[in-house]
Amino acid sequence: MHSIILYTFVTLISVAVMEFVAWFAHKYIMHGILWSWHEDHHKPHQKTGFFEKNDRFFLVFAIPSAACYILGSATVHFWLFFVGVGISIYGLIYFLIHDVYIHRRFKWFKQLDSPYSRAILRAHGSHHAKQTKEDCESFGLLFIDKKYFGKKNRKKHRNVA
Repeated sequence: MHSIILYTFVTLISVAVMEFVAWFAHKYIMHGILWSWHEDHHKPHQKTGFFEKNDRFFLVFAIPSAACYILGSATVHFWLFFVGVGISIYGLIYFLIHDVYIHRRFKWFKQLDSPYSRAILRAHGSHHAKQTKEDCESFGLLFIDKKYFGKKNRKKHRNVA
């Protein structure tokens, strides 16, 4: 029983830490040294085909997850396996919210209607209001500044893709 609680805790902490890792990577790496990979995500009208260069970041985050699965399975540090699980869970959440819900790359969800889902759209729409790497805001996905929870929908940000 003790192990189940520990591994659940490690998994949940890993999911939460990934929001910070994603925020940091988005702000300082995607809008920094690897802007050449991320730029087409801010200029979807220039995109040809289904994939974006930005999709490479899937691998950037999948590699540490896979490494944690392998190291956790092959060493005495079994808890690392659950760090990999946490990274994978965050990746799934990110994919479903960012690629499916916000950018509608897959038409799996209808419009969600809650204060939180509207705030996510507003925050991400605000981020995509700039097509350059400078002066953007709202780099996270799940933790959203309270200013995006306002009652007025200043702009329709539904189609940020």
